[in-house]
Amino acid sequence: VLHFSSPLKHVLVEPSENLQENVCSLHNELTKMFCRTDQQCICYLCSVDEHKGHDLVSAAAERTERQSELKVRRDKILQKILDNEKDVKLLQEEVETINQTADKTVEESERIFTELIRLIQDRLSDVKQQIRSQQETEVSRVKEVQEKLEREITELKREDAELKRLSNTEDPNQFLRNYPSVSALSESTHSSSINIRPWRGFKDVTSAALELRDKLQDVLRDNWTNISLTLTDVDVLLSQPETKSRADFLKYSCELTLDPNTAHTQLVLSEGNRKVSFTGQHQSYSSHPNRFTNWNQVMSRESLTGRCYWEVEYGTVVYIAVTYKNINRAGGGSDCGFGRNDKSWALYYFCDCYQFLHNNIFTSMSSLKSSKVGVYLDHSAGILSFYSVSDTMTLLHRVQTTFTQPLYAGLWVYGAGIRVISLKLHF
Repeated sequence: VLHFSSPLKHVLVEPSENLQENVCSLHNELTKMFCRTDQQCICYLCSVDEHKGHDLVSAAAERTERQSELKVRRDKILQKILDNEKDVKLLQEEVETINQTADKTVEESERIFTELIRLIQDRLSDVKQQIRSQQETEVSRVKEVQEKLEREITELKREDAELKRLSNTEDPNQFLRNYPSVSALSESTHSSSINIRPWRGFKDVTSAALELRDKLQDVLRDNWTNISLTLTDVDVLLSQPETKSRADFLKYSCELTLDPNTAHTQLVLSEGNRKVSFTGQHQSYSSHPNRFTNWNQVMSRESLTGRCYWEVEYGTVVYIAVTYKNINRAGGGSDCGFGRNDKSWALYYFCDCYQFLHNNIFTSMSSLKSSKVGVYLDHSAGILSFYSVSDTMTLLHRVQTTFTQPLYAGLWVYGAGIRVISLKLHF
């Protein structure tokens, strides 16, 4: 009661089990001061003795300031918790969306493929019915002719017996009396010859069915590739989201140079093998097994793994690609061209239009004029992204797949006449 009513207005604090820690061991006084210089609590006598001239404040004031700092830190932590909880919720919603859309897509795919199977079965039923109908018609026609011929054979045998009997008649008068009737009968019963054509069977139907099968196989193969590409392009939230700003992309810049041993003979490298130009004239390069013989292409010397980013500055016509090292080099087939096989992925630019190319399948994109493309690769995550680089980073195309080998940057360059088209790598 005295402490509450005292004019000294004592400040009451929570009981402390370690009260002795708040007492100066030198002066046996409460440590109500704080020395910022030595970062320790001291008593009043310490402040005029060994801590004289130091940066001193009251322990309460220092606590208030430090508590403010703690509040700022806690606010940041709490905000981070809220952000993470929000991201967790988004990821949960993403999982639910993925599951729902996957279930719906499976259901719709089953319905579509069931309809396709039913359609094929209906067509098979129609073909079988037509074959059986034609079979019945043809068999009826053949049997009709067969029966006619059999009747004629019977008649001819009867006539032959009559002729034989007449021929064996010894009496001349009787022979001559019977001959006119037999002769007339023979002339009237002889039918014209029947032209029997070889039966071709149902070869035309079989050929048409085989042709349809081959076309369906081509359609299914091509469309299955499109379905596979669509599945790999599904955009989901990543545990390490892909960066958005150019400054963040540049953190993954990789040092790339072009490999002269891979360059087509009509390409010229310069600026430390970071620039390639199409000349239209064959250069005196030495023979090398890694050189592209027909495609105007060149590959980087360095392999790409992990997270990498580089930029390409270009002119009019170009393929900006990544490729496996074991892509074929000799010849002009699709097994050598960037994007025209399963070993390479390419962004094709021509007349302000972009197309993505993989396994010889083109995917068109919106037109977007730009003179520089940024390429971002996350090899382990299977992410390959192409960006239009200007004041902002605009996504042109993203691929989600599985890379089974290290990749190499690739460029395909084309020009006409004496025009020189140059591409330069930036890092």
